[in-house]
Amino acid sequence: MKRFAPACLGALVAVSVSGSLRLAAEDRGELIFADDFDRSESQELRDEPGKGWGTNSRSRAKGNKQVDLRDGAMHIFIHAEADHAVSVTQPTAFTDGSVRLRFKLEDAKDQLGLNFADLDFKGVHAGHLFAVRIETTRIVCQDLKTGSMRIDIREARQAKKALTDEQATALAGKEKSFPRATATGEWHEVVVSVKEDELTVTINGGVVGRFVSRGIAHATKRMIRLSVPRNAIVDDVQIRRVK
Repeated sequence: MKRFAPACLGALVAVSVSGSLRLAAEDRGELIFADDFDRSESQELRDEPGKGWGTNSRSRAKGNKQVDLRDGAMHIFIHAEADHAVSVTQPTAFTDGSVRLRFKLEDAKDQLGLNFADLDFKGVHAGHLFAVRIETTRIVCQDLKTGSMRIDIREARQAKKALTDEQATALAGKEKSFPRATATGEWHEVVVSVKEDELTVTINGGVVGRFVSRGIAHATKRMIRLSVPRNAIVDDVQIRRVK
């Protein structure tokens, strides 16, 4: 069982009140997935996150281990032979809902991405719909469905072709960043909430930013990807569905 350091009575009361307010604001809906990573792996050579999690280590890191369960948390780290950021995936299904998790970044260059996807939708590359990227100095929100991952826009960029006027216009306003210092070496809690076409990011109980864009309203978010280009530690994941 995970234990937290004791605190004075006044602090405990404050946390209790704050927690109740956050529960009302952010934990509405049906809990459809939860994981606290309090388990062991059967071996230490390959990824074995369990509980429905998948990784891209076989295809993008020559099978080398990039995900390790230890100390009751999921440690994600990119291997020297990897040709892509680590992607740790969890199937899900909701239209409106939220993802809550605790995370720790260990270095100023580390970051954690929460990527929402629908692999059944072929209008974008690899199912990318929208994403939140947590860096140590800012939070970035992106509409990928109607922006950079829209299949025709991505193919034009890959081929280094000039974008049409319509494509260039489509890219405008599909990314928004919010300055926010996130201390390394400490645990933080993030909640990413989706309601229709609005994305809300809350860290440690405070709203960091809101982003409105058409792609966020995609009918079904079928997968959550944790994207890690260097290192990140993740714990206490909860996914809730409002509809």
